[in-house]
Amino acid sequence: MTTYSDTRIGTGPFLFVSGQTPSEADGTVPGDVEGQVRLVLAKIRDRLAEHGRGWDSVVKLTYYLRDIADLDVLREVVVDVVPQPRPAATLVAVDGFVDPAFAVEIDAVADLGAA
Repeated sequence: MTTYSDTRIGTGPFLFVSGQTPSEADGTVPGDVEGQVRLVLAKIRDRLAEHGRGWDSVVKLTYYLRDIADLDVLREVVVDVVPQPRPAATLVAVDGFVDPAFAVEIDAVADLGAA
């Protein structure tokens, strides 16, 4: 199961999407990792849509996980949500987030010059 590409070529300009966290508009946080990953990816999708873009424009994702044991869940959701060719990616294990209920945060780089 490949969740990333080893390389992607970008031409720019680029859109940098800040780390998206798994908090709903009302401040609630899904209780399970799958729900958190799905929410974070939906928030990234929405930021892309604000600029008239979709997942095909994303050339880089950085995943931050509090518990590396959640990697399989993250991978399953990414395969389900992010189409091929998948962006290049980096995974970082962190000790914690600003809200202890968060299990994941993801940021993105999109190529606005991409078709």
